[in-house]
Amino acid sequence: MKLKSKAKLTVWQFLALGYLVVIVAGSLLLMLPFATRDGQSTSYVNALFTATSATCVTGLAPYDTNIHWTLFGQIVILFLIQTGGLGFMTFVSIVFSAIGRNLGLYERKALMLSEGEHRLSGVRRLVRRIALGTTVVESAGALLLCIRFIPDFGVGKGIYYSVWHSISAFCNAGFDLMGGVFADEQFVSLTRYATDPLVSLTIAFLIIVGGLGFCVWSDIIDAKCNVKKFRLYTKVVLLVNTLFLVVSTVLFFFFERSNPTYENFTLGEKWLVSFFNATTPRTAGFNTVDLTSLSDSGYLLTVILMFVGGSSGSTAGGIKINTLAVIVMGMVAVFRGRRDIDIGKKRIDFSLVSQALAVFVSCLILVITATLIICVIEPDEIAPFRSVLFEVVSALGTVGLSLSLTPVLSTASKCILILLMYAGRVGILTLALALGESRTASETKKPLDSMLIG
Repeated sequence: MKLKSKAKLTVWQFLALGYLVVIVAGSLLLMLPFATRDGQSTSYVNALFTATSATCVTGLAPYDTNIHWTLFGQIVILFLIQTGGLGFMTFVSIVFSAIGRNLGLYERKALMLSEGEHRLSGVRRLVRRIALGTTVVESAGALLLCIRFIPDFGVGKGIYYSVWHSISAFCNAGFDLMGGVFADEQFVSLTRYATDPLVSLTIAFLIIVGGLGFCVWSDIIDAKCNVKKFRLYTKVVLLVNTLFLVVSTVLFFFFERSNPTYENFTLGEKWLVSFFNATTPRTAGFNTVDLTSLSDSGYLLTVILMFVGGSSGSTAGGIKINTLAVIVMGMVAVFRGRRDIDIGKKRIDFSLVSQALAVFVSCLILVITATLIICVIEPDEIAPFRSVLFEVVSALGTVGLSLSLTPVLSTASKCILILLMYAGRVGILTLALALGESRTASETKKPLDSMLIG
């Protein structure tokens, strides 16, 4: 049966189906009565939505995680987050290694393509580094969070909360357990720790590390932190990511400095909150301030950051910063009348611009279409355009930030968001190739013609 499935499925279809299997299994577990605090079975749509959001490391949720789900339900969600954060094939590889089974050529090729590795020979080493690196970073984050959470919640609960939020942050998931802890408030995220440097900076650090991608960190290790030996991809990701963080932090500070939410913050606290606001849309889903209070400028900047996301081969979503970098560099080359895209001493093939534009345009079409459909389905008083657009971009970018719209959406609208989260995590290119990859290339070329542009 295994050989037959390999013969029928392309690697892209295998990857897309893998995530789907994990989501369905998770949704069935979340439907069990003992997964909820009231002992009632959760409707399948809401269980499927939660399982998709966790596996696709998004963070959108129809229920507050801590208030609705029992310890069993929370562990299921955390398992789905870790699986989705590592990537389906990476998780399978780690399990295979644990039981002493080696990966076949088919599985190694799938892992290579899913994680952005260029050589089959480097797959095993990459898996070991991912497993070790994830353990070290998540443990370090949990230890730092214990400093604050143990005094706040006690030893047992404090350690559990620290581990949970460390995994959720590193995997860029955005699920939290703060609902109902300090009061009966729901979906409060980390607003109680907005001015706490330890919690805010630890969570931000975990988000950034997870959002850079495993291949970037592997390359940094191979180069022994020597920038000159970094691959071009690593240099572009680090440069663009740093630029995004710095610029968006400054913009958030100036956009929101007069915001009533900021009025009780000191100057340093305003910078801290601005830095967190610049970090979390890339694509973590935690928030330390009420997002409904953002100015129009802050709202638009958040939407842009969610749409762009992190880097390829990471726990983040969005179109990816490297995709945006290729589009911008291709645009500059076209405006200069050049065919080649030169970056320093290297050159990249112009065909990459076509792939980058395909991803960008596909995501843009999905956002516009989904927003339009949900606006038609939902009444304006429940789902205003501003909230719908925010939720749609958050779902496709696997961000998880919300303007409190998800819990009140109809089943049809939730199904649309489920599809967006799945497409965002699997990847537009992967999904497109899984659905429409041609197995045999045509040797016949059609007549060449021209078309006016601009």
